[in-house]
Amino acid sequence: MGTRKYVIGIDFGTESGRALLVDVANGSEIAEAVHPYANGVIDEKLPGTDIRLEPDWALQDPNDYIEVLKNAVPAVLKESGVDPEDVIGLGIDFTACTMLPTKADGTPLCFLPEWRNHPHAWVKLWKHHAAQPEANKLNEIARELGYKFLDRYGGKISSEWFFPKAWQILDEAPEVYEAADRLIEGADWIVWQLTGVEKRNLCTAGYKAIWSKREGFPPNEFFKALDPRMEHIVDEKMSRTIYPLGAKAGGLTEQAAQWTGLKPGTAVAVGNVDAHVSVPAATVTEPGRMVIIMGTSNCHMVLGTEEKMVPGMCGVVEDGIIPGYFGFEAGQSCVGDHFAWFVENCVPAAYEEEAKARGLNIHQLLEEKAARLKPGESGLLALDWWNGNRSVLVDAELTGLLIGATLATKPEEIYRALIEATAYGTRVIIETFEEYGVAVEEIVATGGLPNRNKLLMQIYADVTGRTIHVAATNQAGALGSAMHGAVAAGKEAGGYESIAEAAKHMARLRDEVYRPIPEHKAIYDRLYAEYLTLHDYFGRGTNDVMKRLKALRAEILAR
Repeated sequence: MGTRKYVIGIDFGTESGRALLVDVANGSEIAEAVHPYANGVIDEKLPGTDIRLEPDWALQDPNDYIEVLKNAVPAVLKESGVDPEDVIGLGIDFTACTMLPTKADGTPLCFLPEWRNHPHAWVKLWKHHAAQPEANKLNEIARELGYKFLDRYGGKISSEWFFPKAWQILDEAPEVYEAADRLIEGADWIVWQLTGVEKRNLCTAGYKAIWSKREGFPPNEFFKALDPRMEHIVDEKMSRTIYPLGAKAGGLTEQAAQWTGLKPGTAVAVGNVDAHVSVPAATVTEPGRMVIIMGTSNCHMVLGTEEKMVPGMCGVVEDGIIPGYFGFEAGQSCVGDHFAWFVENCVPAAYEEEAKARGLNIHQLLEEKAARLKPGESGLLALDWWNGNRSVLVDAELTGLLIGATLATKPEEIYRALIEATAYGTRVIIETFEEYGVAVEEIVATGGLPNRNKLLMQIYADVTGRTIHVAATNQAGALGSAMHGAVAAGKEAGGYESIAEAAKHMARLRDEVYRPIPEHKAIYDRLYAEYLTLHDYFGRGTNDVMKRLKALRAEILAR
């Protein structure tokens, strides 16, 4: 037997980066380390200045990503005692679309004194929403000119995505746009810092930058129609060469080896996205099994053998999750956030005191009380749109609704109704996929919520009528990245030939399984029918009261 071989996955999140050291043979997680970003999410003013940011801005400091390499990777090596010689590969995943302008050598503009005080020179984080006017114009022009690519993204390009963000730089700071030799995803930028070569990954290009394997990017005429100065954006500031997931981007440079404590030349996989990379980490490499990454929001991933146009999906990309399949993505923008809002704003003091006295947190107490209720017992129904609707309505202007409340309604009843609402939202997504020819036979859950809330998992099984398995890992992003690192290293080095092979050896499910309870499902079918009526009434234009209220609020606040 040779020595054991290891890989490292680095998950670049919204507030911090996490490194995970994994055994290649069986996927066991040997050590992990988290490094918080010093500047976190920059949404009020630029670090070290009094320069205030406008509403809906969200920036980051690229140096924080480098600090993750310098701190988290050495920490897992130290904790595990693993010899860097035995680490055969490294993979990363990133939030997306998180993008930045750089010089030709990869230096971020915000590192240069002349651009340091310019907000547009910094990283635009995925949740930077200030490019909404650009997104609106882009969608309008694409529709007017008859471009079909919108269909691959459920009918709309989001303000979070690459070209609206790039166009916002051009609109508001043409001098920054001009100075940028490259506009690049954070995922690809960090791989460039590790390997010294700029190689762009298929996942962010496909889901966030309107690229497809068959058609490439939209034609130059399209960008010219947006703004003549953008006509050649792809050739001038991006790249038409896109690399498949699991490909080797290169080996660690001397400098990156010094930062991390790894050996120069260690294989580095091309970049990937946090949600998409979680799918093989949840054991899924074939169609029919939907992976739901459940946290503050929900992300729904499923594979298909052919391209289907599904209304309201976030995207379909060939090879975008697992090579050889079309990867479909949908999402709900308010799940964990929904329950957190309730706990922070609507729970009486007596509940706080009871939780404290019993050594529970307030979520645990509410879950316990809510679990004693039968489906339908509360007489409540909610729409889960406290943060708008991502799929299938794609409408950020929608708001929440609770119906059926009386003077006898208790906090746990509302809490349960909010959980049920998010489950109905997931069922809408599943049924829309199935209606348009993408099968969803069972669900594998991963992310923060499955570990914390058994009631929620059972309700999702009962509402969707699907069996739900739970991924064994709590770090699906980092594990999935490590698995891609093993594929980039290749069989010769002790890794794997494909992500499907890596998943067989390195990914596992827990023993716990949630199965639909038939009598619960029967009640939920009736409640779901009511949910659908409200969903279509308020969400498809019959009654736009939510939008009128929002507009009125904006008018009053502007006075």
